[in-house]
Parts: sequence; structure tokens; C-alpha cells
Amino acid sequence: MSADLCELGFLEAADALAKGETTSAELTAALLARSEQLEPALNALTWRDAEAVKAAATAADEARAAGDERPLLGVPIAIKDLLNVQGQPCTAGSNILKGYTAPYDATVIARLRAAGCVFVSRTNTDEFAMGGSTETSAYGTTRNPWDPERVPGGSSGGSAAAVAARLAPAALASDTGGSIRQPAAFCGVTGFKPTYGRVSRYGCTAFASSLDQVGPMARTVEDAAAVYQVIAGLDPHDSTTSPRPVGDCLADVRAAEDLKGVRLGLPKEYFAEGLDPEVERLTRAAVEQCRGLGAEIVDVDLPNSKYGIACYYILAPAEASANLARYDGVRYGFRAAAEELQEMYEKTRAQGFGAEVKRRVILGTYVLSSGFHDAYYLRAQKVRTLIRRDFDRAFEQCDAIVGPVTPTAAFKVGEKSADPLQMYLGDIFTVNVNLAGICGLSVPCGFTAGGLPAGLHVVGPAFEDARILTIAAAYQHATEWHRKQPKI
Repeated sequence: MSADLCELGFLEAADALAKGETTSAELTAALLARSEQLEPALNALTWRDAEAVKAAATAADEARAAGDERPLLGVPIAIKDLLNVQGQPCTAGSNILKGYTAPYDATVIARLRAAGCVFVSRTNTDEFAMGGSTETSAYGTTRNPWDPERVPGGSSGGSAAAVAARLAPAALASDTGGSIRQPAAFCGVTGFKPTYGRVSRYGCTAFASSLDQVGPMARTVEDAAAVYQVIAGLDPHDSTTSPRPVGDCLADVRAAEDLKGVRLGLPKEYFAEGLDPEVERLTRAAVEQCRGLGAEIVDVDLPNSKYGIACYYILAPAEASANLARYDGVRYGFRAAAEELQEMYEKTRAQGFGAEVKRRVILGTYVLSSGFHDAYYLRAQKVRTLIRRDFDRAFEQCDAIVGPVTPTAAFKVGEKSADPLQMYLGDIFTVNVNLAGICGLSVPCGFTAGGLPAGLHVVGPAFEDARILTIAAAYQHATEWHRKQPKI
């Protein structure tokens, strides 16, 4: 029975609880037992407190028995270790936050808590979300459930691996340059990055404030839409959130049957040199499937997309250098032993930060420094505007853009960690979505000859989140890729 409970998706779990077919206590116990069994091989989780989780699940069951009819009451969800949950550690995958316990809930957590969800575990992440493989975490590398010799992607690799391995029916994650969509593609799950400003960042440990966006990872588009429906909307704690109504996107997703009347743009820039032939084959097959569902496929141009990686790796480190200045050993987290204040600062950061974080902070400080600000940072901001305008023009011709999420399927652990540039190029199809502030989604679209998942990238205009969720759902309803699971 416990194995069957782990197979339940997010909405399936909600339905089973509502019908009395199981209890939250039984469901969370099954997930905790599976985590205990698989964690030595996966290292997808950084925290799980069985007693606290069981207590929360029991409280949910008691509330339901007393007449509480919240649809998501007692449904488990995993949380990326960047999001503050009151009373839980929040390490951001870094030694510098060792010993820190969150004193408050992030807005997305408060909303899920109000909906009745149970936070079953915290998931591993590249340190401060800086990485594309979940190899930079101070708590060890997470492994891909489809092949433990390979990475799950990053920085939200722990969330993707947890959902794929049935350690949780859904998970929250964050996406700064592809950190939801890339690991979703690598692990064969659905990952959704909402429009910037659609979901509050309050309580999410910052990497790059103008690029970060919290979003869901789940087994299906419907499950992702259900989580999004709860967490999206205006937040007085975050001045970048939009007052636009969210609407009932879940109803649209459930009703999606075909793609008649939908125009999908196919950028030639996404099918250039460097794209793995198998990933290209799977992507083009998915596009043809969309055509078969009634979509019209049109060619679009994104001429400045080739500058996206260079632009991103100027702007993101610049913002990171400012955001990470707060970690000095004075107020919270790790503090190195030292006799002098300056020495304490230096030792705390030297010992607390990993190599990738140091690399990006140094790069960001450099591009913001006097004499280089105009040459690098200001120019990158201008290119960012050009990238956004490219998308605006493309969306005049189509409803959404489709293409590959990543240039390759999941690579082996250690394969790219020695060459940061190769790692950065893995985000070539995803970073532009963050730079433009629009929405993007990865939906499973097939497997390579070696049995590794690939994802179809669906990208839409700002605040048209429901549109791309519905398009992806129509494709998913006609395919079976999301039903396959790793034999771990």
C-alpha cells in the first residue's frame, strides 16, 4: 500500500484524501519511508524531520475529520532549500548558512500552509542556486533517478529528483536562468517558471533579484498549475509582484484537448550547432505532435538570443555580489573564529562560500566596479532590452514559442564541473526567458536511446502563464512520456 501511495500525484493525493481512501499520516509516512530507502543513492534532500512531518499530517487529518474541506488539506509537498519555512533550517546549499533556522514563512509557504499542505522535506540545491547540476551544494551532489551516474540538473536538481523518484508528489523550486526548467527536462518531470512578478519572492533566498522566480515542479502540467494557482498573486511584502488577477488557470488546463487555432513559433536560433541530435529529434517530434493536435507552426526570429549567456553572466553575478554581501558572519549563519573584525569577515566568507559562489561574486564585483560598469554592466542591460524586444516581435506572430529546453540530455557527474563555461552554456535556451521576464515551461517529450528524458520548452508572453500551461497540458494529454518513471 505504501508504494502505491508514493505513486499519487499532487492532485491525485488531494482526491484520495478527500474521498477518505487514505490519510495524510499514511501518505507522508509512505513518502518518508521511501526517502529513507532512496536517499543514500540520490541525496535529493537536505532536511526531513519525521516527527514534525507526522505531527503536521496528523493535525491535517484531525482538521479534515472536524469538517475542514480545504481541497489541498494534508497534501505533501517538498520545498527547495532556498525558501524560508518557519522553524526549519534554510541553508541555500551553503556552509555560510549552517545553523540558521528560518524565523518566518516565505509568502509562497504561507499560502501553501493556508491551503493545508504539509511540508514533507527540503530539497538539495546548488549553493545559492548558482549552478546547473546540483554539484556545487555544500551538502553533496544530487543524483539523477534515471541514471545515478548523471546529474539531475540544477540548481533545483533536488526538487526535480525528488518528484521523479516519488519522494514527493510536487515541489517548490526557483528559476534564475533555467533552474526549474533544465532539471525538469533532465529528470522527466514538468517544471514551470511563471512570469516575473507573478509569484512573490519574499522569503526566497536571493541570487539575482531581477531574475529569480519561484515556481512548481510536478509530474503533470495539471499538478504544476494547481500549485501555481495557490502561490501566485499580489504580495504586499514584494513590490515587484503584479496586481493583475491570476484567474482560474487550472480549469483551463483541465479542459485542454487540442491545439486548434494555436500558433506556435519555432526559432531557428534554437536549432543551431551544439544541439545534440537526439534532443533535436525528440523536440522536432514533439513539435509535429503539436501540429497533429491542430497547432500551426510558424518560423520566428530571435536574433539577439545568441548574446543571452554573455548578458546573463554579467547581470546575474552583478546582482549576486550585492545580495551576498549580507553574509558576513555577524548576524546569522556560520562565523569563522578570528581575533579581528576584518579577519573574521575574510575567514567567514572564505570558509563559508564554495568555489562557484566566489567566482560569481568576484565577477559581479568586477563588472560593477568603476571603469567597467559602463563597458560591461550597462551594455548588458541594453542587450537585455534587445532580447525582450525580440520576444515581443515574435509574439506578434505566434501565441507561444516552442523548442528544446537544453542542448543535451543529462550529463555525467563531474563531466562539466571542471569547465564552468561548458556548464554555463547548458542554459543557452533558458536564460533569455528570465532576461525578458516572461514565462516558460518544460514538459516531458521523450527519451534518448540511452533512456534519458528530454523536455519540450514552451515559452509565452508576460502574464500569459495560463496560455502556456494550457498548451503544454494539451500536448501532455496526448502523450504518455510523463507516465514513465525511473527504475530506482
